[in-house]
Amino acid sequence: MHDLDIRREAMRLVASDRSLNSVSRETGISRATLRHWRTHGITPTSIGAQPLRTEGPAYPYLLGLYLGDGCLSAHRRGVYVLRISCADAWPGLADACERAVHGVRPGGAVSRVQRQGCTEITSTSKQWPVVFPQHGPGKKHERKIELEPWQQDIVDARPWEFVSGLIHSDGCRITNWTERAVNGVRKRYEYPRYFFTNTSADIRRLFTGTLDALGVEWTESRRRGGAYNVSVARRASVALMDAHVGPKS
Repeated sequence: MHDLDIRREAMRLVASDRSLNSVSRETGISRATLRHWRTHGITPTSIGAQPLRTEGPAYPYLLGLYLGDGCLSAHRRGVYVLRISCADAWPGLADACERAVHGVRPGGAVSRVQRQGCTEITSTSKQWPVVFPQHGPGKKHERKIELEPWQQDIVDARPWEFVSGLIHSDGCRITNWTERAVNGVRKRYEYPRYFFTNTSADIRRLFTGTLDALGVEWTESRRRGGAYNVSVARRASVALMDAHVGPKS
C-alpha cells in the first residue's frame, strides 16, 4: 500500500525520464507497480488485484455517509474495518448503505451488526484508508477534515450523491407548520425543510460548499449542545433537494 503522495512522487521521477529500475531502487516500489501506475494512473481505482472503485455514484454517496456516521478501525495484518451506523428508524438507510459499500468494494463481504437503536454496516479491506484518507486518530470534529483533490473532483462531478450521503447520515427532511388568519379564518400552512447537523465545522463547510455549487440556499444556526444546524428552507431550494435527495426511508 502506498499513499497518494508517494505515488505522485514516483510518477514525477518516472516522468523525468528516469528508468523504472532506478525509480524502483530509490523508492522501493516494484517495477510492475510503477508500470501499472504509468499505464492506468495513480488514483485509488488502480490499486491492488481487487481495487476499490471510486468511479460511479456509489463512492460519493458512501463518502457522505462516512463523514457523517462512519469510521475506520484497524483490524490485523494491515486490514481495516469500515463501520457506518444506520439508525433503525429508517430501515431503508441500511439497505442503501450496503448497496453503496458493494458498489465501492464489489465482491467483498458486507456484514450487519445490530446495536442499540442502529445497525452497523461493516466491511473489511486494506484499502479503506486510501479511499477515505480523512481517517485519523480522534473524533472528526477535533481534527482537520478536507477532501483530497481527486475526491473533490469526484464530488464536483457527482455533487448530489455526496449531498445525499451527508443528509442520509446526519440530516433529515421535516415538515414544519404554522397557522395564519385569512379573512378571519385560521388556516394551517405546512412547509418542508431539510436539516444537516454536524459538530465538525470542516464537514459542514464541505456540505454548504457543495450546496453553493448546486445553487441551493441555506442558513446556519447553533443549537443547544454545541452542534450546528444547516437549514434549507427556501421553496425553490427545497424543491431541488426533493428532486435529487428526498427523505430517508
